[in-house]
Amino acid sequence: MADARSVRMDDEARDEFLATGGTGVISFDREGEAPYSLPVSYGYDPESGHFFFRLAVGPDGEKAEFATPSTPVSFVAYDTLDGEWRSVVATGRLEEVTEAAIDSTVVEAMRRVHIPLVDVFDRHPREVEFEFFRLVPDELTGRREAQPEN
Repeated sequence: MADARSVRMDDEARDEFLATGGTGVISFDREGEAPYSLPVSYGYDPESGHFFFRLAVGPDGEKAEFATPSTPVSFVAYDTLDGEWRSVVATGRLEEVTEAAIDSTVVEAMRRVHIPLVDVFDRHPREVEFEFFRLVPDELTGRREAQPEN
């Protein structure tokens, strides 16, 4: 990959890459400090273009401190497919998805997504408190490895 070039993914290729959900890295702005970044599982709804996250919160987690509607975030999903890398970067702000705030479009979108449950905790995931968040991207870009020129 030392000589790899990249090209922009069109919307269809981007949505296909994201549609199955997976893992990526979310970074929260920390005003003048290094961003707070952590790996997360995500779901993506191609119909709305929204990302959904199930974030562990509670007394042990710092995420709740940063996951506020006013905090800018960036999210990066990346993977290789058939030996070629792909990545998508989304920027915006997280919105907490609470039962009281859920409208029918969010309910429908959440039914269409799959958020993998990755066990990275010191205790069973059923003992961990989770909250759901949605990212409505202000900007969404995808890149993939360019095909070699013949």
